[in-house]
Amino acid sequence: MNQFMERAIQLAVQNVQEGGQPFGAVLVNNEEVIAEGVNELHKIHDVSGHAELLAIRRAQQQLQTGNLSGFTMYASGEPCAMCLTAMYFAGIEQVFYCQSVEDATQVGLDKSKFIYNELKKEKHERAMVIKQMPLHSNQDNPMEFWGNK
Repeated sequence: MNQFMERAIQLAVQNVQEGGQPFGAVLVNNEEVIAEGVNELHKIHDVSGHAELLAIRRAQQQLQTGNLSGFTMYASGEPCAMCLTAMYFAGIEQVFYCQSVEDATQVGLDKSKFIYNELKKEKHERAMVIKQMPLHSNQDNPMEFWGNK
């Protein structure tokens, strides 16, 4: 195990000791730690307060960029769909994790598994109602504005 994964696990254990969930993340570029995070749901009462997302936010703010191409994420747990999606949007090219979604499910942290299973379903089969409400002909079209920009 390398030093970055060891640090992610250390952060996760420390977070549990402080009342949080067992997730820590370390974002690395060129063998240098750029940002770290732990799940802060218990502190900030924000469902997006996941370790990986916080590390990404901190790095992007510090570097003043939305592009983290070439960066590597080390996470104590397999990223949830939300964190994984953010990594794709940020351009992160490698993700290493220690414990799987199945490991998390075994200790009662089962949202990730549920969501990954939901995303495999067609929209009409999901537990959450999700329906498109098309634009009316007299409404401004934000996508058209963007496309013409």
